[in-house]
Amino acid sequence: MRIVIAGGHGQIALRLERLLAARGDEVAGIIRKAEQADDLRAAGAEPIVLDLESASVEEVAERLRGADAAVFAAGAGPGSGAARKDTVDKAAAVLFADAAVRAGVRRFLVVSSMGADPGHRGDEIFDVYLRAKGEADAYVRSLDALDWTILRPGALTDDAGTGLVRLEAHTGRGPVPRDDVAAVLAELVDTPATNGLTLELISGSAPVSVAVKSVAGN
Repeated sequence: MRIVIAGGHGQIALRLERLLAARGDEVAGIIRKAEQADDLRAAGAEPIVLDLESASVEEVAERLRGADAAVFAAGAGPGSGAARKDTVDKAAAVLFADAAVRAGVRRFLVVSSMGADPGHRGDEIFDVYLRAKGEADAYVRSLDALDWTILRPGALTDDAGTGLVRLEAHTGRGPVPRDDVAAVLAELVDTPATNGLTLELISGSAPVSVAVKSVAGN
């Protein structure tokens, strides 16, 4: 498979790129800064330098043509202000989804956040973030041309992955290592039967492949 990842230099994306490349997939990551390219190459991914905050739908679609799947793993990051929650966490996700439709890429995964909700109340930066992610998720869900799966991890940690997770429509809050988020995404890319599902993810007791098969109805 050829898989294109938006936010290719993110902590989850780099882990995902390593996993996909190691199993023989062709992986490309969209990055904003050329100096990040070597990190992607080291992970086994082809770097694509393109700023999703200024690119057109056609420019992004051109990078997506020929891909079997697209993964939106971009984020403004914890140090960013409210404006970039809107331009990255919402607008870039919408742009990437529209570009996937234009490029004919049906399989589409979103790394969202537990608690994402377009109706979320509050004025703190994290409240703005949850609204932006919720609005982006709602937009992706509205696109019949995409076979989408939305993944909403709990509190992300840098602990070593255990390979044991809880993956359900509603898990309740909890932590999950970024390693395990990437492992679940790698399985989801390969599991089109999860199309149309919004899933929460925390650490648990089920091996990743078992957890994904379970939500896929296998």
